[in-house]
Amino acid sequence: MILNGEKLPGLLMTIIRFVLPLQDHTIKKLLLVFWEIVPKTTPDGRLLHEMILVCDAYRKDLQHPNEFIRGSTLRFLCKLKEAELLEPLMPAIRACLEHRHSYVRRNAVLAIYTIYRNFEHLIPDAPELIHDFLVNEKDASCKRNAFMMLIHADQDRALDYLSTCIDQVQTFGDILQLVIVELIYKVCHANPSERARFIRCIYNLLQSSSPAVKYEAAGTLVTLSSAPTAIKAAAQCYIDLIIKESDNNVKLIVLDRLIELKEHPAHERVLQDLVMDILRVLSTPDLEVRKKTLQLALDLVSSRNVEELVIVLKKEVIKTNNVSEHEDTDKYRQLLVRTLHSCSVRFPDMAANVIPVLMEFLSDSNEAAAADVLEFVREAIQRFDNLRMLIVEKMLEVFHAIKSVKIYRGALWILGEYCSTKEDIQSVMTEVRRSLGEIPIVESEIKKEAGELKPEEEITVGPVQKLVTEMGTYATQSALSSSRPTKKEEERPPLRGFLLDGDFFVAASLATTLTKVALRYVALVQEKKKQNSFVAEAMLLMATILHLGKSSLPKKPITDDDVDRISLCLKVLSECSPLMNDIFNKECRQSLSHMLSAKLEEEKLSQKKESEKRNVTVQPDDPISFMQLTAKNEMNCKEDQFQLSLLAAMGNTQRKEAADPLASKLNKVTQLTGFSDPVYAEAYVHVNQYDIVLDVLVVNQTSDTLQNCTLELATLGDLKLVEKPSPLTLAPHDFANIKANVKVASTENGIIFGNIVYDVSGAASDRNCVVLSDIHIDIMDYIQPATCTDAEFRQMWAEFEWENKVTVNTNIVDLNDYLQHILKSTNMKCLTPEKALSGYCGFMAANLYARSIFGEDALANVSIEKPIQQGPEAPVTGHIRIRAKSQGMALSLGDKINLSQKKTSI
Repeated sequence: MILNGEKLPGLLMTIIRFVLPLQDHTIKKLLLVFWEIVPKTTPDGRLLHEMILVCDAYRKDLQHPNEFIRGSTLRFLCKLKEAELLEPLMPAIRACLEHRHSYVRRNAVLAIYTIYRNFEHLIPDAPELIHDFLVNEKDASCKRNAFMMLIHADQDRALDYLSTCIDQVQTFGDILQLVIVELIYKVCHANPSERARFIRCIYNLLQSSSPAVKYEAAGTLVTLSSAPTAIKAAAQCYIDLIIKESDNNVKLIVLDRLIELKEHPAHERVLQDLVMDILRVLSTPDLEVRKKTLQLALDLVSSRNVEELVIVLKKEVIKTNNVSEHEDTDKYRQLLVRTLHSCSVRFPDMAANVIPVLMEFLSDSNEAAAADVLEFVREAIQRFDNLRMLIVEKMLEVFHAIKSVKIYRGALWILGEYCSTKEDIQSVMTEVRRSLGEIPIVESEIKKEAGELKPEEEITVGPVQKLVTEMGTYATQSALSSSRPTKKEEERPPLRGFLLDGDFFVAASLATTLTKVALRYVALVQEKKKQNSFVAEAMLLMATILHLGKSSLPKKPITDDDVDRISLCLKVLSECSPLMNDIFNKECRQSLSHMLSAKLEEEKLSQKKESEKRNVTVQPDDPISFMQLTAKNEMNCKEDQFQLSLLAAMGNTQRKEAADPLASKLNKVTQLTGFSDPVYAEAYVHVNQYDIVLDVLVVNQTSDTLQNCTLELATLGDLKLVEKPSPLTLAPHDFANIKANVKVASTENGIIFGNIVYDVSGAASDRNCVVLSDIHIDIMDYIQPATCTDAEFRQMWAEFEWENKVTVNTNIVDLNDYLQHILKSTNMKCLTPEKALSGYCGFMAANLYARSIFGEDALANVSIEKPIQQGPEAPVTGHIRIRAKSQGMALSLGDKINLSQKKTSI
C-alpha cells in the first residue's frame, strides 16, 4: 500500500512501539524491508522525529551478538539514501570490519563502499581503511569485496595492492581472480603502457583451476596483446575449456570465441597450428558442437596440416561404423563425409587416401551419408583422371552390397560413364547379371511359385502420390496395381528386389548404363561376334525388364516414361549410329563437367567475398596510429569489452543502426491511447532476442489524482507476460514509466493488447478504463538468413506439413527486382545460384531459406512470371509457397509477404 502511494501516518509509531523490540529473525528481516520503503522525511524534506528511535535500533542491531542480524542490517544500510540517519552509525559500521565472522566483514565492506560513493564526507578515509583491511584479510569473499571497492573508488591503491601480491595471484580464490582480471583489463585499456607490467599475471591466470577465470583471462589476453604467443596461449586455453567442460552451452560459447579469433587475418596462421588440438573437441557427443568444430577446422586447413586432418577424420568415420546406432551418428557421419569432400577438392593429393575409406559407406543403410559419398565420388572421378581406375575398381567391389535404390542408380551411372577398358566393361555386365539374378525374370518368378495355390489377385488403385519435382512443383502419380498376398519374402538379388517392388526408374538408369558400355565395347573390340554377343546380352536384359514391368508380378507396374526410356535404349543399340554414340558417351560427361565447374566457380566467388570482408582495407591517406604516441583520452574510444558484455547481459546491445535515433528508437514507439483520453500512453518496444521489454509512458491528463492506476496486459500467440506491472498513483498532470517483460517462445506474429484501469481520488464511481491499441510484434526481429544444400531443402520441403500459398499482388514490373524486394523484406536467403537467375526469359523460379533464432526453419518457393502480352509495364504475377514445421511460422511469414509486396514510392 505504501508503494502505491497510500499515506499511513499512524502506522509508524505503532511499529516502533510493538514490532521493533521483537528479537525474531524473520520479523527483523521483514522490518528491514519495511524501513527501506517507508517515507523517512516530511513533505518539506526534513527527517521525521520518529526516525531517531529507528536509528538507535539500527545501532543496536549493528552491535548485536548474532552475525546474521549484523550482516543483514549492514546489507540494508547499502540502500539507505539519508545521510542524517547514517552519520550516527559510522563508528558501529567501522567496528564491524573487525568482527570475527566473514559474513559481517564482507557486508561491512559493501556498506562502507556505498556510503563512500553516495556521501563521501561521512567516511573520507574509506579507501585507506579498506586497503589496510585488505592487506590483513584472509577470507576470499571479503578480499573480493574489498578489492572490488578499491577498483571503483581508488584504482591506484588497488594497483599498489596487486603489485605487492602479483606473484601469489594463482593462490587466490576464483572470485578474487576474476576481479583482478577485470582490473588489469581496465588499467591496460586506459593506459597501454601498463601492459608489460601485468601481462605475465594474465598468463599465470590461464593456469587457474577455475574455468570462469581461464575464460576471462584468455579473452583479456587476446584484447591486450596480438603477439602470436599470446594468441596461441589463449586459443589453447579455450580448447582445454571446451574439452573439459561438460555443459554443451559453454562449449558452444567458447567455440564462438575461437571462431572470432579466426576472423582476424593475423591470428589465423597461429590457429592453423592448433587444428589437431581443435579436433579433440570431436569427442563431444553433441552434434551442434561437432558441426561447429568441423567447420572451424575446415576454415583453418592448409597444405601444412591437411594430411593430419584427413587421418583424424578418417579415423572418426571408421569409428561411426563401430558405435551403436544413435540418431545423431548418421548425421555426424554425413558431416565427416562433407568435410573430407571439401578437403579433397581443395587439396587433390588427399583424394587417393580418402576415397577407398569413404566408398565402404556406399553400402550403408543410411541413404543421406551414402548420397554424400556418391556425390563426392562423382566429382572426384570427373576431376582427377589419375584416380579413375582406383574408383572404378572400388565401385565394382562394393556394388553388390548397395542397399538403397537411389545410391544404386548413382553407382550405375558412374560405372556406365567411366568404365573405359574391355575388362571393366565385362565386370560391369557381370555385376549387373549377378544383381539381377536368373533371367528371364517373369518365367523364373512364376517357376518359383509353381506348385503353390495361386490366390485370387486383388485389383486395387494405388494411393495418389504427390511428388515434388526439382523445380519445387507438384506431380501427381497414381497407379492401377494388382497385388497378391505373398509369403515371407525370400532373399532376392538387390536389383531384382527393386524391380519387384515396382521401382522401375532404376531400370531406366540401367538401360542408359548398358547402352553406354555396349557402345563403348563395340568401339573397343574389333571382333564382330563378340560385339554382337555383348549388345544382344544388353538388349536381352532390357527386354526382360520391360516384360516384367508389363506383367502383374511387381507391386507397381512400370510407368510410361520408363517404358519410353528403355525402348529408346533398345532402338539405339539396334541401330548403333555415330550420332547416338556421341550423345551417350561424350555429351553426358560434358554436362557434368559444366555443372561441376559452375559449382566450383560459385564456391570460389563466395570464398573471395568472405576474404574481402575479412581483409581490412586502408585508404592511402588514412592516418597511422602509433600506440606509443597515442594520448590517454584517445585510447578510451576503443570499446570496453567488460562494458559491452554487461550491456549484452542486460539486453541493451547497441545495434549499428542506433547511431541515428530517428531511424531506430522513434520507429519503435507505438501510440497506445488518443491525445484526448484522460490517460495518454505510448510504448517503446525493445526486442531483445528471447524477450520483449515494453517501456510504457503513462501521462495523467486530468486535474484529478488517479489511484491504483494499473497497466493490464494480455498476449496472443506464443508470448507470455513475465509479471504483472505494479499499480501506481498519478498526481494531476503527472507521468510515470511502467516496464513490462514479455517472453517469446517461437517465431510467429504476436499481439500484445490490454487496457489501463484507475480510480479517481474522492469519486464514488466504479473503476475507469482506457482501452489500448494493439502492439504487433514483428516476426522479422527473429528471422535470419541461412543456407542449406539442395538435398536438405528438398527433404525439409517433403517433411514440413504446413504450407501457405501467397498470390503475388505487386506493382513491381521486373522479376529480379521483385525477388530482391522479397528477400529484403523477409530476411530470407536465395539458395538458387546467381547463374540460374541471370538472363531474361519471362519467368523465374527460386528457392528461399531462413532460420529463426529458435532454430525453426522456413522455406519458400517463388514462382513468378512477366505477362508479356500485357505490355512492358505489366506487373509481375505468380505465387509464393511457404513451408514450415509450425503453422504460426508459415502464416506469419505469409502475412509479412502480403504486407510488403507492393513497393512504396519514396
